[in-house]
Amino acid sequence: MRNDAQLAFYTCTPPCHSALMKTQVTIIGGGPSGLLLSQLLHVRGIDSVVLERKTKDYVLGRIRAGVLERGLLDLMREAGVADRMEAEGYPHDGTLISYGDEMFRVDFTKHTGHAVMVYGQTEVTRDLYAAREAAGGAIIYNVEDVVICDADSDTPYVTYTVDGKTARINCDFVAGCDGFHGVSRNTIPDNVRREYEKIYPFGWLGILSETPPVNHELIYANSERGFALCSMRNENLSRYYIQCSLSDSPSDWTDTAFWEELRRRIPADQAKKLVTGPSIEKSIAPLRSFVTEPMRWGRLFLCGDAAHIVPPTGAKGLNTAASDVHYLYNGLRDYYENDSTAGIDSYSAKALARVWKAERFSWWFSSLMHRYPDQSAFDHRIQVAELEFLRSNDAAQQAMAENYVGLPY
Repeated sequence: MRNDAQLAFYTCTPPCHSALMKTQVTIIGGGPSGLLLSQLLHVRGIDSVVLERKTKDYVLGRIRAGVLERGLLDLMREAGVADRMEAEGYPHDGTLISYGDEMFRVDFTKHTGHAVMVYGQTEVTRDLYAAREAAGGAIIYNVEDVVICDADSDTPYVTYTVDGKTARINCDFVAGCDGFHGVSRNTIPDNVRREYEKIYPFGWLGILSETPPVNHELIYANSERGFALCSMRNENLSRYYIQCSLSDSPSDWTDTAFWEELRRRIPADQAKKLVTGPSIEKSIAPLRSFVTEPMRWGRLFLCGDAAHIVPPTGAKGLNTAASDVHYLYNGLRDYYENDSTAGIDSYSAKALARVWKAERFSWWFSSLMHRYPDQSAFDHRIQVAELEFLRSNDAAQQAMAENYVGLPY
């Protein structure tokens, strides 16, 4: 049950508006999923307005993963924003998995015919901002007090404030791309929503450093001391992670302590090649699996973190958001171009079917690579047996590769 303050917040009493706009699709959230949806709609001549709670510089300052699935690569091309990605991104046709000093490679192109692209999420967002600005796209920053009204009717609208002034947008549809803490998900009534969640008993301590990557491919490491990941942004910018306690804070870890711990968790031959340097960003991310159902209520559609969260193992967060955008964009195209509701009517079911497969993969990969506080010696040996089976079995590697490069939309 919502308390009185929450009920008041969600009440759509028409205020005295200082501005009134009309568009076809109101997109709440100016991160990569909201911008990608806006750009794709623009390519098809469908109008949208993007509402963003923060500034552009704030959004571009967020450091996120940068492994792009094949489906997202195709969407970037369809949106006309792939040139810099194609020129500066790093195609990866495999990944390395280690346990102790043992290491093996899973070949993506051998098993699937596809690769992934290492290209930072910040760069994806930068490219999308450039495209929307070049097209004169409407992006409104620093919005507060967003309320989605009459989403269960044929005439939804959104109210918000900017600089203390209230405004309203009338629209045909609302896309909630505003993340886990946004207003979109909670607009769906409690008696309609069902939520599923798993909290993992550890976090990831990550650093960004201006150093060459230890390997040209990602290394996912299972060690007796816990998980580690060696990743990169480019040939002189590396991203590294180690499993840590949820009670840790970044200030508990000096750069020296981080590098020493990372060396202990990756194979000795890789540790010898590790180039260290000062961190330029350091943070701890908790791990969570979360899904809300349904992802549509009336003319409100949830996309990305507003509807689901995956642990970062396997880099599915941005990629599952992209698959949502694919289904919603094509559903809206069908509505406006063919006067058909088939695509938007099937949106939630299609998106959730793929989301749950991504959740399964992220859960499986996390369970395989991390050390859990309550694991027994038997559990540890089962992990090793699973890793050795993956190492030696082509069918197991194909299944992993298919999930890693992205299941088809």
